[in-house]
Amino acid sequence: MELPKWHLEMDLFKAFKTTFIVEGNVYDLQPYPTKIEESTRWDMVMLDNYLHSYLKESGYENIVFYNNIDGFSNEFDNDALKSFLEISCQGANNNSIRQTSDSCYNATLERATDMIREALGNRKKPSAIIMNLASRYVSSPDNLSDEEREVYSKLLLTSLKRTQVKVNDGLVNNLLFIIANKINDIPTWFYIDNPHVKTLMIQKPDKSVRKNFIDTQIKFFTDVESLTPDELYKSKEKFVNLTDGFKNIELNGLKTLCRQENIPFNKISEAITLFKYGIKKNPWDSISDEKLREIEQSIKKRVKGQESGITQTIDIVKRAVSGMSGLQHSSSSSKPKGILFFAGPTGTGKTELAKTLAEWLFGTESACIRFDMSEYQQSHSDQKLLGAPPGYVGYESGGQLTNAVKEKPFSILLFDEIEKAHPSIFDKFLQILEDGRMTDGKGETVYFSDCIIIFTSNLGIYTKDEYGRRLPNVNIEMEYEEMKQRVLGAIKDYFVLELGRPELLNRIGNNFVIFDFIREETAKLIVDSQIKKISTSLLNERNIKVVISENAKEFLEKKAMSNLENGGRGIGNVIEKYFVNSLSRYIFDNKVQENCILEVIEIIEDKDIAELICEVKNV
Repeated sequence: MELPKWHLEMDLFKAFKTTFIVEGNVYDLQPYPTKIEESTRWDMVMLDNYLHSYLKESGYENIVFYNNIDGFSNEFDNDALKSFLEISCQGANNNSIRQTSDSCYNATLERATDMIREALGNRKKPSAIIMNLASRYVSSPDNLSDEEREVYSKLLLTSLKRTQVKVNDGLVNNLLFIIANKINDIPTWFYIDNPHVKTLMIQKPDKSVRKNFIDTQIKFFTDVESLTPDELYKSKEKFVNLTDGFKNIELNGLKTLCRQENIPFNKISEAITLFKYGIKKNPWDSISDEKLREIEQSIKKRVKGQESGITQTIDIVKRAVSGMSGLQHSSSSSKPKGILFFAGPTGTGKTELAKTLAEWLFGTESACIRFDMSEYQQSHSDQKLLGAPPGYVGYESGGQLTNAVKEKPFSILLFDEIEKAHPSIFDKFLQILEDGRMTDGKGETVYFSDCIIIFTSNLGIYTKDEYGRRLPNVNIEMEYEEMKQRVLGAIKDYFVLELGRPELLNRIGNNFVIFDFIREETAKLIVDSQIKKISTSLLNERNIKVVISENAKEFLEKKAMSNLENGGRGIGNVIEKYFVNSLSRYIFDNKVQENCILEVIEIIEDKDIAELICEVKNV
């Protein structure tokens, strides 16, 4: 394993920088290299321990930690703390600090900055001060009080004064470390254009760190001894891939969870699912090959006339079930199970296909969580969807999307009419599509790695002329391929030219599914399907068997053909008007009882109202 980038930067810049702002993954365990004879042992330690070991090895004698709650301390070397106090309190009233334990001296932030300036200005002993919890020193970095401004002004003066101390045959700089969650918790005027300040970003553990963790900690997992070398290798690889985005402390927690729940190492995916969602069983693992082979016929029973789109969608599902989603990417395991973009005319089955997938994959349509993006058109809509940042009003409530995924982590997320969303939301979508996770306002990680994400859009169906009038861009007379290319071209123009977000297109890749118009043959299938659904419902609820003649059926088909521009919804409206309404009227007016056969012989239209000619037979 190699040293992290932030360590290498610290090594390089400490010779001519005076101040380091350390941000990012600062509360996590860090792998520290300990030399043992001719080899290196990587010990997992907290950042304080890491910096102390590093600075000690670099020749620093006075290494002290400070936070505004506990004051000054050094739990690793009490002599260093005493030496620091001797240097920093020269000429000052010692009553301004108070010993609170054997290795801790309390001091206000204002007094502490004076002591830090004094210590870092000394030329006798090489000194390094680590200021922890810097994100909590001020209420707002953009709106400092007079006292807060004075504190950072003193620290700025300290950073501008480079003091060197002799160590062995060379010189080292006295150093100040400011540890913060993120750099914008620090006033910008402190570090902008300050050549003495260097920012270090600690990232979450990369693949090599996770691999090193499992290589060194494998002996602490359950039932490792029973695995063959090949099984052990595959389980290790699965561990490394499935823990993308985990912190080292979380990896350690996963180890504890395996032992606590007695989960063998070759079933590490169960432990990871339990860690993420609080459940052992992952629904994706229960989808059998036999069920997968039946998916196409199951979907075609509900979604008519979209063979090309259904095949393309099923390919995505098969990749998700087989664990092959995103294998071309370096961090495929953390990405959503699948990403689809449904486009095409209204009423052609986009939402129906999403609901069908949810029922087929997870056993219920309610696993399809729909978001109407026309409700997220305002500038603050990203907070409504994903939650306000920590500290802002309503942050503790979370966002509508993050809350929904916490409740149902195995789901279809349907974002309807995505083009209507405010542009700020697309930044969040980029993160979800790339990383498969987000941190909400409460600091909890929300995982999208077991979801299929579907965007729908009507882009490309209409275009606008020079006066802003809406004109058809495609029509039912076009061949499917021509219509498909026009719609794809309009989608590309929208994201690249109008929105300026080509990277979102790249995340979606080739997963654009263009739905065809509902054409005549498909319309007949939909009419037949809806008649059967109505007949089945009457038979089950009232034991009335409805039989419809060919003449009546042809009448409904003819009416459906006249409303194809509105797709399946238009056909549904026709069936409701000319069949459902007239059938319910006939049953009510004629007091049709249960346990009978109702034959619809003919449908007659009279002044836009349909009347049924029927014959009723008792069973």
